[in-house]
Amino acid sequence: MDDGGSRIRRRVSLPKRKRPSLGRIFVAPTAAELERGDEKEEEMVAENRRRKTAGLIPVEVQPRLLSDSPDCLVLGGGDTKPDLLRRMPTDGGVGYQHNDSEEDMFGDYDSFTENSFIAEADDLEQKYMQLPEHQKHATDFATENLCSESIKNKLSVTPIGNLTELQTDKHTENQNGYEDVTDEPGADLLYEVPSSQAMYFENLQNASNDFGDQFMKERDGRSSSHNTVNEELPHNCIEQPQQNDESSSKVRTSSDINRRTSIKDHLKSTMTGNAKAQTPVFSRSKQLKETLLSEEINVAKKTIESSSNDLGPFYSLPSKVRDLYVQLKGIEKLYEWQHTCLTLKSVQERKNLIYSLPTSGGKTLVAEILMLQELLCSRKDVLMILPYVAIVQEKLHMIGEGSRGAILEMTLAKILYTSKTTQIIGMSATLNNVEDLQKFLQAEYYTSQFRPVELKEYLKINDTIYEIDSKAENGITFSRFLNYKYSDTLKKMDPDHLVALVTEVIPNYSCLVFCPSKKNCENVAEMICKFLSKEYLKHKEKEKCEVINNLKNIGNGNLCPVLKRTIPFGVAYHHSGLTSDERKLLEEAYSTGVLCLFTCTSTLAAGVNLPARRVILRAPYVAMEFLKRNQYKQMIGRAGRAGIDTIGESILILQEKDKQQVLELITRPLENCYSHLVQEFTKGIQTLFLSLIGLKIATNLDDIYHFMNGTFFGVQQNILLKEKSLWEITVESLRYLTERGLVQKDTIYKSEEEVQHNFHITKLGRASFKGTIDLAYCDILYRDLKKGLEGLVLESLLHLIYLTTPYDLVSQCNPDWMIYFRQFSQLSPAEQNVAAILGVSESFIGKKASGQAIRKKVDKDVVNRLYLSFVLYSLLKETSIWTVSEKFNMPRGYVQNLLTGAASFSSCVLHFCEELEEFWVYRALLVELTKKLTYCVKAELIPLMEVTGVLEGRAKQLYSAGYKSLMHLANANPEVLIRTIDHLSRRQAKQIVSSAKMLLHEKAEALQEEVEELLRLPSDFPGAVASATDEA
Repeated sequence: MDDGGSRIRRRVSLPKRKRPSLGRIFVAPTAAELERGDEKEEEMVAENRRRKTAGLIPVEVQPRLLSDSPDCLVLGGGDTKPDLLRRMPTDGGVGYQHNDSEEDMFGDYDSFTENSFIAEADDLEQKYMQLPEHQKHATDFATENLCSESIKNKLSVTPIGNLTELQTDKHTENQNGYEDVTDEPGADLLYEVPSSQAMYFENLQNASNDFGDQFMKERDGRSSSHNTVNEELPHNCIEQPQQNDESSSKVRTSSDINRRTSIKDHLKSTMTGNAKAQTPVFSRSKQLKETLLSEEINVAKKTIESSSNDLGPFYSLPSKVRDLYVQLKGIEKLYEWQHTCLTLKSVQERKNLIYSLPTSGGKTLVAEILMLQELLCSRKDVLMILPYVAIVQEKLHMIGEGSRGAILEMTLAKILYTSKTTQIIGMSATLNNVEDLQKFLQAEYYTSQFRPVELKEYLKINDTIYEIDSKAENGITFSRFLNYKYSDTLKKMDPDHLVALVTEVIPNYSCLVFCPSKKNCENVAEMICKFLSKEYLKHKEKEKCEVINNLKNIGNGNLCPVLKRTIPFGVAYHHSGLTSDERKLLEEAYSTGVLCLFTCTSTLAAGVNLPARRVILRAPYVAMEFLKRNQYKQMIGRAGRAGIDTIGESILILQEKDKQQVLELITRPLENCYSHLVQEFTKGIQTLFLSLIGLKIATNLDDIYHFMNGTFFGVQQNILLKEKSLWEITVESLRYLTERGLVQKDTIYKSEEEVQHNFHITKLGRASFKGTIDLAYCDILYRDLKKGLEGLVLESLLHLIYLTTPYDLVSQCNPDWMIYFRQFSQLSPAEQNVAAILGVSESFIGKKASGQAIRKKVDKDVVNRLYLSFVLYSLLKETSIWTVSEKFNMPRGYVQNLLTGAASFSSCVLHFCEELEEFWVYRALLVELTKKLTYCVKAELIPLMEVTGVLEGRAKQLYSAGYKSLMHLANANPEVLIRTIDHLSRRQAKQIVSSAKMLLHEKAEALQEEVEELLRLPSDFPGAVASATDEA
């Protein structure tokens, strides 16, 4: 190393055996290893220049593994959004594989052992050894302590032996099977870090000097075996000691030289260890807490396995979990029903369970505790089917709602048929024919009418408000008249007295107004704001300005004009026309009280937990359909916030003409829940049979019929089937799949009387099954892809985009013909060629735009699909949802949903093509197109957007700050990110870094598995069987 302080940067990668990595343990060298006896100096120098790891003693601990398949299934019907559940650190870890091939980081620079630095350490050691009270400590600790005390001001090093706490966070372990060592610990493991972070590392050196004293005080009471693991990537900056005067390099005795060399070896091993680990500060109290937590988990695990009724610290969970609920959610005590439910005998015995309570009763908390029991105590996996509109929206009662219900029923039926150990927990706010569900799920049932906040229901007719009273003769009693002075203008603008109703509660309390349509939501929000006094503008004015600025940021400077006018009053609309980012931001503002009024559609009641003091139903309709009892109960269930309100109110506004229907609505029982497995033919029973045969769950007629009897449809067959039997429907569905070429039937004659019909999946069937293609469209998709091979236009992406535009969105498309014609006329010759291949001409679009009669028949679905392809094509070129939304006069939420659907369908088509050799040409093309559709940003931002929590705006910020790759983010320090990136919270920064690390490790693991597969001897290798026989 030259005097200029130049640094050596080498990356050493050590392949390890493939195994789960939960932790890694290192032990400090013993005295016997440091005191090596009287060896020749020449041999020691040579030994030091060879590769070695004398400072690290491997200790291997076999971890407990989570099972490969989920052992608990939770069906969400709760309303509280559950926090992301992480598997908490437990005892166990992965041992460090002894590395006898590691490069000596300082192998070529042994000259520094002759300078005053080592001489000074040696002199101090000799003085220390001569002290009477310390002579008995002539061990490695004496040497190590003196060296540490002497050199800590010259080296920014914390001896690795000082670190005693074992960290087992799987997100920060090197799960990729490599151990990375960088000679310059301040550097990135893979690439140089951004300049903005380099400054942080320089400041870290100064702080590291203070760490030594703390470690010295804790050292004496500890044993010689210490362990550590690098919780984060290394950030230490090690400075090489400079040459001193020659007076320190004098001749010593043989034993002195041996001792000095042993110190040198120990220093080098210590510095090597420090290069692998950051310099964290671990307190004794924190170490004790972690030990206690581990002990509690073991106790809880034993409790669950035993038949004892003693539930341990917190329902078989560590007291740490209870403390976190208090700290993060303010939950100090469970409701009585929650305690009863969690202590049910059926729950303790891991039986299937259905529990039902009114909205906001606290169902989700019970689900969280049950999941944590599985994850932490039983060490088993959990699958939760979430109830959110933007994700899945499969509440248990939704098993009776269309294709979503059919998919949920198929999933549950397969789990029940294939696994007898998986526990199913179903929760819902609205259930009626629960007996059928109990029989289907083979479950116990628990219900309660508990509600933390009393709910009062009202009806409003004209200016009179009635309270719903089940004891009254006609179900309602007079409550009050509305006392609000209306001007003539206000009466015309607000005939339903919405302004009067909302101003009784806002801005101090929150209010939801449910409207029949999306457009009505926006109109009502604007109308209310026109008649609110300017006093409302002053309420949380600063916070509302921040909301507006945040909306502009996520919209790249764009802001909805309606929201711009309503947010200053604390009012906003909420429906599917908003982008997901806008909805999330507005929901957070509402939850924190910045916004006090939402005008929304019924979808908010179904999937988002946004309670209010008062809920107003603008009309007893959802779109053009009259309200159902289930929908009504969901909407009014949002009234009353636990811990905030003492009462909740719901007001249904109705006209005199709807009074009788509404009275029937509020008194009738909830609607029954029925299976949609057969009604949703292609998405239901046919898809189910194809997957049963493809997964080999059931492959003959008898087994498939037996499976069908165990479904929810099978339970209800006597109610649902009038003309045909279940056997006939089973046979017909299998015949349909056979005729379509998706499955093939084999007839086996076991005897003259006994015949068995077996089925196996064809290549087309496997492609449809693997690609999860709706069977209604698999033939069309095959024809489109086949036709595309005849003349695939690759000069632009338009042709490929057309092939991946979702079929199920075509029927919802109503093209604006003037916009269609304008876009068509701007196509390049290659793009016009695509339209010609599809059979859509410019003259046809021109005639449609001008309203002329068209004699030539053109496939309407093809025309509409091409129009949607234009939208997607514009998105990929411009990457701005706002710009494209304005260009095509479409709601930006619809444009975003189209993009999301296209990305998903593109992935499905890719898997479809992978199973059919004739479509090999599409494979590479669709991989890249799927990425483009998924992220819809410039190519350089795609790697950053693979990280959870990084959207387009954030990706641009990170890229501008120098974080241009996944490796940059994985090596970033959250504290530096907070200071570098605007509007980034500490929680978000930590999430980004941990997600990047996990993603990086996953990619490395995949590469390692590929390497091991390539190096593994093939099982069919010629001579392998013969040699094995010879050995035997």
